[in-house]
Amino acid sequence: MKHIRNFSIIAHIDHGKSTLADRLIQRSGIIEAREFHDQLLDSMDIERERGITIKSQAVTLPYKAKDGQLYQLNLIDTPGHVDFSYEVSRSLASSQGVLLLVDASQGVEAQTLANLYLALELDLAIIPVINKIDLPSADIIGAKEEIETELGLDPDDAILASAKEGIGIEEILEAIVTRIPPPTGDPERPLTGLIFDAQYDSFRGVVVHTRIFDGVVKPGDNLLLMSTGATHRVEEVGHFRIVRAKREQLSAGEVGYIIAGIKTIGDARIGDTLTLTTNPAPHPVPGFREVKPFVFSSIYPVSADDYTDLKDSLEKYILNDAALVYTKDSSAALGQGFRCGFLGLLHLEIVQERLEREYGLSIIFTAPSVQYRFYLTDGTMLPVDNPAHYPDPASVVRTEEPYVRATIMVPDRYLGVVMQLCRDRRGVNSSYTYLSPKRVEVRYEIPLAEVIYDFYDRLKSITQGYGSLDYEIVDYRDSDIIKVDILVNGDKVDALSQLVFRDRARARALHACERLKDEIPRHQFKIAIQGAIGGQIIARSTIGAFRKDVTAKCYGGDISRKRKLLEKQKEGKKRMKMVGSIEVPQSAFLAVLKSGDDE
Repeated sequence: MKHIRNFSIIAHIDHGKSTLADRLIQRSGIIEAREFHDQLLDSMDIERERGITIKSQAVTLPYKAKDGQLYQLNLIDTPGHVDFSYEVSRSLASSQGVLLLVDASQGVEAQTLANLYLALELDLAIIPVINKIDLPSADIIGAKEEIETELGLDPDDAILASAKEGIGIEEILEAIVTRIPPPTGDPERPLTGLIFDAQYDSFRGVVVHTRIFDGVVKPGDNLLLMSTGATHRVEEVGHFRIVRAKREQLSAGEVGYIIAGIKTIGDARIGDTLTLTTNPAPHPVPGFREVKPFVFSSIYPVSADDYTDLKDSLEKYILNDAALVYTKDSSAALGQGFRCGFLGLLHLEIVQERLEREYGLSIIFTAPSVQYRFYLTDGTMLPVDNPAHYPDPASVVRTEEPYVRATIMVPDRYLGVVMQLCRDRRGVNSSYTYLSPKRVEVRYEIPLAEVIYDFYDRLKSITQGYGSLDYEIVDYRDSDIIKVDILVNGDKVDALSQLVFRDRARARALHACERLKDEIPRHQFKIAIQGAIGGQIIARSTIGAFRKDVTAKCYGGDISRKRKLLEKQKEGKKRMKMVGSIEVPQSAFLAVLKSGDDE
């Protein structure tokens, strides 16, 4: 075990984690040059296109150190976006140390701090690395100052590197060997292993990614999953060498995979503890918790005939993404579908894109919502994340909505516009700290519903890309939440209903009405599009009717003849309006979701 090192790379999004992992893999020589490509650990097309890591990936790297010894370095790559911080916490629980990357041109950002605190909680060895020193805009002295003042780490310990150019890679590998302690554990004790990830193989079933703390596991053992009580027979164990490398056994301190004929990924819960049925561990590895969705949206197929395909695709999809939660749902406007729970808005976007690409589906998402709490007159508390389940307003005593503590880091010249944005989004309890003469950390407590809408996009826009955001759920607080219905020609369109804060209701309703006016085609009669709270209309726009020129055949003559024809047309349109039904096109639902600048 003294020649094993388990470590993760943590950083803010786009600070160079995947590129550094590429250089470490190249240096270890486990892959031939002709098979190498950039972002080697990012296995999905979306990850490469967006330049972000979505799934944690593990790889075992052999390294011969300067002391002549051969070391086994287990790297667990982590995502950087706030939506996937649960992935990061699991990866860190499997490590003894971390490489903390700081972009030499951007400095310390919000997610850098958040990930550092996660590492400190687990008492991990931290090696600061200043990356991208080859950039013309690199400010190495400023980055060192921020490491000292903001992170509280010794700047002299920071390694200067450029993952792109391959500078500092040897120093990083030596630091991993010398500054990160070897794992502790006893191969003689009962087996205790942490499941930090899992993926589905259509031939072998679920491949469990595990870090073994105590004991030994080998093919033929009977595995026990502690949170579900399920048992499975081990078929194969091994290490990750980009491809799976089979081994005779996995022992205490090692990171690797286990294949045990597990049929569904729901049985291998991420964060669960695995042990043996013959000599089980007395207690699980601490830190297991269920993934909690924060953002909810309904998903429907564009064509009702594709419902079965959508159902099958979701069942396959959750085999590789255990964080997605879904239940059946239905809508009068859109037919049968599913109500889904997501970790955040980026997670929602990724799910939508993967379903469309990997499974060839055409789908519609309804407006994202968060979970509100309604306290009723009979003393019960009703959690509601779907406008369709909104209770009778007469029975509601009070409502609560979730608040988050948002930490925003910006250059000081943007402080005014950022504070204005937070106030516009109902932010309270503000505080700000100057981390350096030109850099400010702003903290606000903001309703989650305001953050998921388009807060991140607006922040990036007003700070010209320099603002960084991290948030954590604080608690539920009293609020005034009401349901806004959208009526087209007097009929409610249930898929367009939204739960909103009362003071925002008119703005949201107007936005929806204006967007629908542009999308719904004109008919032979006027169409009223209205936003309503209960029976009260709060917004309206009207689509004008087509007008046939019924007087075209009248050449001169008495005006009464023309008037008679116009009156006859008017009666016909009135009758048509009574029986006419409006079809809302699919593009209209998507248009309403897009946030407008008038918000």
